[in-house]
Amino acid sequence: MQLYHFSDDPGIAVFEPRPVRVPSARPPGREWLNGPLVWAIEADWQAMYLFPRDCPRILLFPRADTTAADRTAWFGASPARALAYVEWDWLEPLRAATLCRYALPSAPFEDLDDAGMWVAREAVTPLACETLNNLPAALREAGVELRLTETLTHLRPVWDTTLHASGIRLRHAKDWT
Repeated sequence: MQLYHFSDDPGIAVFEPRPVRVPSARPPGREWLNGPLVWAIEADWQAMYLFPRDCPRILLFPRADTTAADRTAWFGASPARALAYVEWDWLEPLRAATLCRYALPSAPFEDLDDAGMWVAREAVTPLACETLNNLPAALREAGVELRLTETLTHLRPVWDTTLHASGIRLRHAKDWT
C-alpha cells in the first residue's frame, strides 16, 4: 500500500502529529480525528490533493453501487475514473502551483475506511519526496477529468447520488455556506 502526504513545503524531514486546522463534527467515539495526527492518502485517491492547499474542489468517483443513471448524469460519455470540479478563479493558481508528494511508510498508519484516508498517531519520517510542477498533467495522469465552473454551489445535489463525492476546502468557494 503506497501512502502519500502533499505539501508545498519541500523540506519536511519528519511529519509530527498535529490537530486539524478546522475541526469537523465527528461521530461519537471518533472525536480523536480532530486531535494530533499525521494524515496520509492512498495512491488511488491522491487526486484529491493534486491542488493548491486552499483551492476549493469537489471530486466525484464512481463506487461499486453507483447506478448507471448517476454515472451518465454526472460523467456523461467521459471515460475518466474521476471528475474534479474547480472554480475558474483557481485555474491560474492550479497551473502555477508546485507541490511536494511525500511517500510515507505504511507501518504506523491506520485505515479510516474513508476515501483512502489513513492516520498515524506518531511522528513519521518520509521515504521520499517528489516535486510536482504541472498539477493539471498530474490530474490527467491519475485519470481525472478537470472541469471548470464559475461556482461549485450547483454541485450540492451530488451528495444525494450513488457517487462518492469529496468536497475539500469548500469554505473558500464562492457563495458556499
